[in-house]
Amino acid sequence: MQFKLESRTIAPMVSRATCEVLSTMLDIEAEAGEPYLENTAPANSEGVVSFVGLAGPELAGTGSLHCSSRSACHLAARLLMSDFDSVNDEVLDAIGELTNMIVGSFKNEIEQHIGPTGLSIPTVIYGRNFSTRSLGREDWMVVPFSCGEEHLEVKVCLKGREEPCAHIRHGEKHEFILSH
Repeated sequence: MQFKLESRTIAPMVSRATCEVLSTMLDIEAEAGEPYLENTAPANSEGVVSFVGLAGPELAGTGSLHCSSRSACHLAARLLMSDFDSVNDEVLDAIGELTNMIVGSFKNEIEQHIGPTGLSIPTVIYGRNFSTRSLGREDWMVVPFSCGEEHLEVKVCLKGREEPCAHIRHGEKHEFILSH
């Protein structure tokens, strides 16, 4: 089975996963905006960005959540039932966990089409005047969300593998040899 990124398939999966997690875990009703493809690095930004890698025999990619510092504090407050005036370690951990839940929910749905897929540990970046980009020139499916006055974007970049990695099996122990 060869995987092909089709925005008309991916965007609804991202929307469902995000709305379900925000509703269930944070009691927030989110409204998905019009999805779009992004193929250039976004301009310098401010806020919080969290990434989770996706990998399986048919594809490799990344799911991410992008939001302002204010939105990150709001989301963390809802998840942790505590107030946050500024971004701190707890807020960053909450955004990483939220990204993990959203991308994990998306992964569960996409696995029905492509088979077993693994997730990496979330990476969270916070600051001002930074930019993010992936190596290569892959398209990112971007789905913007409004949650009352707060906004966030969930982005997914997936690339089908040239040759599926049939020799890698879920749950197998792998040995790595490091040389100096």
